[in-house]
Amino acid sequence: MTPQTCNLQRVSVLHLLLLVLLLLLQAWRGCCHPQCLDYKPPFEPRKPLAFCKEYSKFGCCDLEKDEEISLRFYTIMDNFDHSGYMTCARYIRSILCLECSPYAAHLYDAEDANTPMRTVPGLCGDYCSEYWQQCRYTLSLLLEDSGSPEQFANLTATIEEDRTMFCNFLELKDKQYCYPNVLTNAALNANLGSVREDPEGCLELCLQEVANGLRNPVAMIHANDGTHRFLVAEQLGYVWVYLANGSRIDRPFLNLTRAVLTSPWAGDERGFLCIALHPRISVVRKAYVYYSVSVKKEERIRISEFTLLTHDDNQVDHSSERTILEVAEPASNHNGGQLLFGHDGYLYIFIGDGGRAGDPFGKFGNAQNKSTLLGKVLRIDVDDNDDGAPYSLPSDNPFLRENEARPEIYAYGVRNMWRCSIDRGDRATGRGEGRMFCGDVGQNKYEEVDIIVKGGNYGWRAKEGFSCYDRKLCQNSSLDDILPIFAYPHKLGKSVTGGYVYRGCQMPNLNGLYIFGDFMSGRLMSLKENVTSGEWQYNEVCMGRGQTCRFPKLIDSYFKYIISFAEDEAGELYFLATGSPSATARAGVIYKIVDTSRRAAPGKCSIKPLPVKIKGKLIHFHPKEEFVINKKPTTTPVPTTTTRKPTTPRRKSPIIIIKPPMPTRKTTRQKPQPPTAATTARKTTLPTTRKTTMRKTTSATSTQPATVQMTTATTPATTSATGYRTTGATAAVSRIAQIPIATLPTGRHWKPLQHSPFTTSRPLTPPPPPTPPHATAPKPPRVSLTTARAPYCSQSPPLNTTLPKSREDGLRLGEKPERRGDGNQVHKRPRGRGNGHKRGRGEKGPRAGSVRLVSAEGLSSRGRVEIFIRGEWGTVCDDLFTSKAGGVVCRQLGFAGALAVMKRAALGEADRSVRILLDDVECEGGERSLLECRRSRVGKHNCSHGEDVGVICG
Repeated sequence: MTPQTCNLQRVSVLHLLLLVLLLLLQAWRGCCHPQCLDYKPPFEPRKPLAFCKEYSKFGCCDLEKDEEISLRFYTIMDNFDHSGYMTCARYIRSILCLECSPYAAHLYDAEDANTPMRTVPGLCGDYCSEYWQQCRYTLSLLLEDSGSPEQFANLTATIEEDRTMFCNFLELKDKQYCYPNVLTNAALNANLGSVREDPEGCLELCLQEVANGLRNPVAMIHANDGTHRFLVAEQLGYVWVYLANGSRIDRPFLNLTRAVLTSPWAGDERGFLCIALHPRISVVRKAYVYYSVSVKKEERIRISEFTLLTHDDNQVDHSSERTILEVAEPASNHNGGQLLFGHDGYLYIFIGDGGRAGDPFGKFGNAQNKSTLLGKVLRIDVDDNDDGAPYSLPSDNPFLRENEARPEIYAYGVRNMWRCSIDRGDRATGRGEGRMFCGDVGQNKYEEVDIIVKGGNYGWRAKEGFSCYDRKLCQNSSLDDILPIFAYPHKLGKSVTGGYVYRGCQMPNLNGLYIFGDFMSGRLMSLKENVTSGEWQYNEVCMGRGQTCRFPKLIDSYFKYIISFAEDEAGELYFLATGSPSATARAGVIYKIVDTSRRAAPGKCSIKPLPVKIKGKLIHFHPKEEFVINKKPTTTPVPTTTTRKPTTPRRKSPIIIIKPPMPTRKTTRQKPQPPTAATTARKTTLPTTRKTTMRKTTSATSTQPATVQMTTATTPATTSATGYRTTGATAAVSRIAQIPIATLPTGRHWKPLQHSPFTTSRPLTPPPPPTPPHATAPKPPRVSLTTARAPYCSQSPPLNTTLPKSREDGLRLGEKPERRGDGNQVHKRPRGRGNGHKRGRGEKGPRAGSVRLVSAEGLSSRGRVEIFIRGEWGTVCDDLFTSKAGGVVCRQLGFAGALAVMKRAALGEADRSVRILLDDVECEGGERSLLECRRSRVGKHNCSHGEDVGVICG
């Protein structure tokens, strides 16, 4: 071997090691998951904690919970004398206060709300050994609960005597998260409580689905009347009312579908574009709308006023329409489309430049021509207009007295502003209140975000963003334009959608963050103002990876076409998107933006919506997206280019990348039979009936049924007094810990206890306790830690250490997989076993994922589907198997597609020697193999060969 070859091999090994380290780092980054035991993010208490003081700045306890923990601590410590108190108090306090840790859910193994959690938080090995050495007999006091005291008394009495058993019971094998390492781990605590960022600086947020099935939802506003209901407008001309509980009233608030000018063409900018309610809607019962209309074959934009029905707050009087303003549109695009009321009570109208490209109208274009309303921001007064003109002019409008200028103009030089908002101001200081933010869609190169001020010239068509568009106009010294606060090139997106400055209560980390997006690229973005310099810092917003969004009801993907943003009455932020930008496609969804890094303290953001009188029926909301917390586990690497929806772009434009979720642990096991002499020491195979749906993968692994040695103690064991507890302090069985002595489960947090099973036939008769030297007072005796055992333990009846077999299935204290092999690891199949379907040593068999059609007639174009995985051929269940999956099979075999999918073994049933390898296969049609489709794990199914699927190709 030459030196050059050796060097190349070293370089290859180094590159491989670097890649492995990077993958491990990425996997670790996805594990940082601050979460409380109520399955919500941590918070800063409204008042400092008095007992668990170390969590006063950030954690999972408020003052009420802190007092509850304090009371439990002192109740436990009442069992100790002074010496015991001084020795064990610090252990008991530290363990109890871990419920306040920002990583409480991980310490208690409670990240998944669908599974039970530990009774005692997970400890590090060294700390557990120290705890056992000093205060081992206090375990039962920490496990007190309702249930079966006798069983827990025997359990704790046994494991308290054995350090290995004791720490197997309590230890959390994750060295980063176990206590006390979790307090000192620099990586976990570096940015604790801050919005998470990926390696590229992208802010990781999550979403909650709020509404779906909408046809191009163009606007969402709240009623601002204490009811917390909101109105959603569709481009076709419908406006719907949604209540605070998410349900929708079946009758529309407004129906203008006969008057609105639009089409089903994707990207048509005409239609119903906006709605605004009068800021004093409870008194001035009026709504204002902005929509496209055709009048004598001339396209116009119309701003109209409607009055609400006197007997129904959720519907307008359609006969009350009054036209406020109409503007002729020379083209069908650049229609603007924003209405909003400012803090001054005036109505602001944002109109586009008239369309086409480059504002070609007149010498300077419409936007720079103040004699036309096109390309302008208008401000009018619509109060007190019932008996006179439809609107009046505010006395301080900037061009009110300028010759040839339209007096309605508030600002000019805009191209096509799409979605504007008013900043509510900081909740504490009021800073920023009243600022008007707008996204202005660009021409060829740049999109921009502006803050609108009175009399401002925003540069179009002289400038596009910060650069010159019309160089002759751009060099005009009288331009005096206002530059945007931010502009981005078309490589990031080609159609800005203006957003909102977050001023809500629930997510304090987002306060002051302006969140907006791009319609074409689907990119979510944010700007944060530097108060000192006045500059705005840009950060992209992407969906949380790993466990970031593993909270109830949260999702981590969205449809690409971001149409609009909105805020509810409480100031929480939303955006409206669709998978098909057509006015007739029911692909629109409303998402609430959620930050899981920190929440407001409990009770701080409570709202009580006022009741709403409903006429008609309510349509209850049912989310369609799969919650992150419910996603099934995968056993193979997930392609980084896989997206959840074909309409959502993938990174390098970081919108949605599906990452492997944490495994769920719902498993149904066969109920064990009562032990008999014949079954005392036999090998028993524990089958599982779990079905696991998986996301797209490129390969798969199977899990063999675990064979475990079951040794059943037919007689009770002998134990001594359990120490450190009074008669009333024996630990009870909680909802999560039913642990037999002889066999303990394996899992992520602990290994099987290394001890011999109990086989003694003697009853459990504890010896009488020694007389305490200080037991002279009639009050309950106290514990002295200077003795090896508790000096005051009372007599207890004979106890049985063998838990009922019916309890064994519910074992839980740090358990992850229910048996060896349930984890996400690859299991090699032993050689030499088989049924004739496996590939022998040295054979060059088909590749993993290859398929064949087995037909009794020997036909090549039809038959039962069989797939080759890990050296054997097996069948596929017909559950969820559609024509798209059939097409994947047929194209693998060289056919154009699938003519039919035959279920219920219509094309033949395999014999029992053939394994069922795949179940719940869901394909999108473009996959190269069934292994790339969503499916359950290899070998996991709940079907029989009577459900073997077949296909007919053609």
